Amino acid sequence: MPNAKVIFLTGLPQKTVDVILSLNPDGFDTQVVRRDTSIDEQKRAVADANFIMVYGAELADDVLRAAPKARVVQTLAAGYDRMNHGLMAELGVACCNNGGANSWAVADHAVLLMLAVYRKLIASDVATREGRWNEPITGANTFEMAGKLVGVLGIGNIGRQVARRVQGFDAKTQYYDLFPLPDETEQELGLTGVGLDELFSTSDIITCHTPLTPQTRHIVNRERIATMKPTAVLVNTSRGPVVDETALIDALREGRIAGAGLDVFEKEPVDQDNPLLAMENVVVTPHSAGTTWDTWPRRAEFAYRNMKGVWEGQPPMGVARDFDLQ
Repeated sequence: MPNAKVIFLTGLPQKTVDVILSLNPDGFDTQVVRRDTSIDEQKRAVADANFIMVYGAELADDVLRAAPKARVVQTLAAGYDRMNHGLMAELGVACCNNGGANSWAVADHAVLLMLAVYRKLIASDVATREGRWNEPITGANTFEMAGKLVGVLGIGNIGRQVARRVQGFDAKTQYYDLFPLPDETEQELGLTGVGLDELFSTSDIITCHTPLTPQTRHIVNRERIATMKPTAVLVNTSRGPVVDETALIDALREGRIAGAGLDVFEKEPVDQDNPLLAMENVVVTPHSAGTTWDTWPRRAEFAYRNMKGVWEGQPPMGVARDFDLQ
């Protein structure tokens, strides 16, 4: 059998690319195409490609159409909302994500944001550096995770990892997902499935881990935010448009919820005049939850294992699900 050709379309630094290429299996030839390469050059590169691997770059429709031999578009990310799934379906090309390879990193970050909001970490750091010692801490404005009810919105790979972590802080967990877990899996994970309205009205922390689809865009909307406890915290490490940002800003300004930890925004990079950036009860990071050095070997290992399996006649893994794309 001839070698499989993989085009890796990316904007990653060379050091990271080298780590990914070190997992290239025997029988596979991977060619790196930089995201700033012209569309015509990209089209020439994919003309005989069997697989297209993508991270940190846009896969243009014309480029995808120019790859008649492509079997899979393999993204190294968890999300797949920036892919043209209609065109892929038309061309018979599967779109596969990273199979949860960055779920540890994102779950860590979600818990980090919860704790940073609860313990006023950013304000305390700044005050300590400025000689104001414990000025931000009153004894009545910081909180523990123990005994709190954490509502997980979306119980895929990342949502499950988050549930495990917060249970380690003696928090209780509940979740909502369009496709609930089997009873035995709920028992194994110590999770309780609830309706969407109950999740919002009863949780002390709501943490978002759902893909961005037409159904989940603004699933955290004005009406649902209005049902949250005034002591509740919202965390989002999924995709910015899962949350109606204007409604969140209004709720935070008016003190209708206690705080938010946000790694993602409706517009990225976030505008510097976004009111969220000026709020002391909001902790923000630059869509970096899934980006750790440790994730790259896992991402690459899964991607190559998946492509190798398809090359050998196996069905693809980590396929974007039809119900996410309707």
